[in-house]
Amino acid sequence: MFKVLVSDPISDLGIQQLMDAADVQVEKKTGLGEDELVAIIGEYDALLVRSQTRVTEKIMAAGTKLKVVGRAGVGVDNIDLEAATKRGIIVINAPDGNTITTCEHTFAMMMALARHIPQAYAKTIGGEWDRKSFLGVELRNKTLGVLGMGRIGSEVAKRAKAFGMSILAFDPFLTQERAEKMEVKLATVDEIVRNADFMTVHTPLTPETHHLISRPQFEVMKKGMRIINCARGGIIDELALVDAINKGIVAGAAFDVFESEPPQSDHPFLNHPKIIVTPHLGASTVEAQENVAIDVSEEVLHILRNEPFKNAVNMPPVAASIMCRLQPYFSIGEKLGSFAAQAANQAVHEIHVDYAGDLSDIDTLPLTRYIVKGILAHHLGSDVNIVNCMHLAKSRDINVVVTKASKSKGFTNLLTVTLKSQNDVETLVAGTLLNGYGERIVQIDKYPVDVAPEGYQILISHNDKPGLIGRVGTLLGENDVNIASMQVGRKIIGGAAIMILTVDKAVQKEVLNHLTSLPELNHAIEITL
Repeated sequence: MFKVLVSDPISDLGIQQLMDAADVQVEKKTGLGEDELVAIIGEYDALLVRSQTRVTEKIMAAGTKLKVVGRAGVGVDNIDLEAATKRGIIVINAPDGNTITTCEHTFAMMMALARHIPQAYAKTIGGEWDRKSFLGVELRNKTLGVLGMGRIGSEVAKRAKAFGMSILAFDPFLTQERAEKMEVKLATVDEIVRNADFMTVHTPLTPETHHLISRPQFEVMKKGMRIINCARGGIIDELALVDAINKGIVAGAAFDVFESEPPQSDHPFLNHPKIIVTPHLGASTVEAQENVAIDVSEEVLHILRNEPFKNAVNMPPVAASIMCRLQPYFSIGEKLGSFAAQAANQAVHEIHVDYAGDLSDIDTLPLTRYIVKGILAHHLGSDVNIVNCMHLAKSRDINVVVTKASKSKGFTNLLTVTLKSQNDVETLVAGTLLNGYGERIVQIDKYPVDVAPEGYQILISHNDKPGLIGRVGTLLGENDVNIASMQVGRKIIGGAAIMILTVDKAVQKEVLNHLTSLPELNHAIEITL
């Protein structure tokens, strides 16, 4: 008989399958503090929580029988994942449970924005019968720009087509082939900004997507744009948006999320006549709350019965002998993936991982997961982890291919990551661990290098001509960018070459643009590891 503790309010319907299971005993004890949980957790095989209970290392240390912690929701920030992984406790969540409800809330906000529903309601109940002030627009025959075509963005696009809308879709992992299958038009952020009538964002908040829509985008935006954000605050620059509305560039906006929540009472969104706001209600439906509990309950049951499961957010159990050999390479593997993702400038449709050397004779799946996580996390942020990364890759039609060879070009082990983009454009980065030197990148595309994968780096593609290195150094110095190290890779004198610089701080886009304008320099990309 397995014992399951439910320490946060979760409906009986959500955990019904656990309560009905003949081999499971469910107990509900909510509102417990850390010490109270520590005193009793040793009796239980599983713990179910929502957001109230903080599952700390102390609690898990006392949970000597604990096999799984289930979070009835998406986020797991209230669970110490590192402590769980160290103790072999599986942590699961319900990433799909709020897909439809967030999609529908997006449409509710879009319709309310198009027809001025909250403003008209407020006037009507205030005693004014004002039909002239609220002339709306139809969705039919309008163009919707969707930034982010993951689970929620894809569902929004599907419903928008039913409304007779044309879809412009942006996603760093959306290929032309997949866009055609989904009957949407692949577009850049700039193309969406210039051509869409409505725009909705469904990306994670990452350094890359922070203020993805800001003043430069508003300056070229199609006049009359309407913007919806039910994803994450901070993707759209709030102050720049207010300015664009006041200037008549943007017709209106509907936001369920804020950069800082809850917003301050003087936030400009709260009293603006053309902005609709709700208090982060994207997942707030009866069905969504029940669905996440049902999903987690089903997974818990599988884990307790030693059956196949999904949606784990920490490392699955690995034999200690294999883990001992793989663990030193987890960090370099993830960095190689991140480096490759940042260096590639097209949507990826295949990830090729090659293991050469001593690692070729063991199961390298855990290491492959770290590499894939590094690749996807550059665009998807904290939504990616070492367990769900393979599922996320598959859901985006990204093929992961692994090959192994005993020979490793003189290294004990060599990891090579190749990203294949549309038109078979390839981005390759290889790395290893060197005794006494640690993690090293030893090849970028066809060029041999020797670079520590850390900090802020600038990858430059150029023609091998005298004086170029000096001009690059001078330009960076004039912009107060200090060079910590530099590597140059080339095949032949005077031919194509690369330069990789490690610098002391992040480089502004304007500086990268100035670098690209130098004679004989093809492009410059900042890479952060």
